Amino acid sequence: MAILLIAEHDNQTLSVDTMRAMTAVKQLASHIEDTQTENSHIDLLIIGENCQPVAEQATHLAGLHQVLIADDAVYAHQLAENTSAFIAEMATRYSHVVMAATTSGKNMLPRVAALLDVGMLSDVVAIESDDTVVRPIYAGNVLARVKSSDPIKVISIRSSAFDAAVLEATATEGMTCASIDRVIPNDHTVFISREVAESERPDLSAARVVVSGGRGVGSQEQFALIEALADKLGGAVGASRAAVDAGFVPNDKQVGQTGKIVAPDLYIAVGISGAIQHVAGMKAAKVIVAINNDPDAPIFDIADYGLVGDLFEVLPALMTALDDAS
Repeated sequence: MAILLIAEHDNQTLSVDTMRAMTAVKQLASHIEDTQTENSHIDLLIIGENCQPVAEQATHLAGLHQVLIADDAVYAHQLAENTSAFIAEMATRYSHVVMAATTSGKNMLPRVAALLDVGMLSDVVAIESDDTVVRPIYAGNVLARVKSSDPIKVISIRSSAFDAAVLEATATEGMTCASIDRVIPNDHTVFISREVAESERPDLSAARVVVSGGRGVGSQEQFALIEALADKLGGAVGASRAAVDAGFVPNDKQVGQTGKIVAPDLYIAVGISGAIQHVAGMKAAKVIVAINNDPDAPIFDIADYGLVGDLFEVLPALMTALDDAS
């Protein structure tokens, strides 16, 4: 039995979500080896244009058997319409097809599963065996154990549930790279543009510290307090859906069921009431700190530390204390 991991990248570097999915795939491979007589192996599929730097980086991922590269101009923007068809063709050689449950993964893998006429195991947070996984349902309030009897198992991984695999200093001995000469044109869609938010702060999905603001912050101008605290702690800025809908911050900062799922070492929720949709995106944080002027706010039910007070008094005092401590 073999596993195909689909790489997410920008044609230059592997995404951290793919390296976290690699950790899950290694666990899956170990379960296969425990139950099968033959050894399993893991292949990484890179689809893009001029993506050789990604392949070079991938050779430093311990545990891979082979790096497969589909390099052509038609795959430059990795649009789901033709890349999913390509993945579905490749998938017939494997028992498992895995990708991180990012925006791209959520776009591609359901198409792959449909083309293969199999079910999909989505947003997986734990691997129990080669055919059984654990995934959250009901906004993360319930964990469901799901067993698949499909011949090819299509799995998306909630990357925040796994640590990132480490890139070794040297390329893995015996690692091979192979080019796949298969071009599937895209006649259905046209790439227009991509807008990427540039920031010196850590990426929200990978940050060790996240400071999020909610509707209680009051305005876009006052959200500068959240950004200042995040900068002081070397963290990323997040927001609740209410803050995004109010126009305080762009929607790429949204944390929650319909936003990004994060699991930092420290999560500070400021002016966030704790709606279940938001909690579903951050409750895996190791330490949760809540600052809210409502002592009955639901966020305090899951917080490790809670402070009832006016955020416009608490945050300046907290930053002053951090300055004094440094």
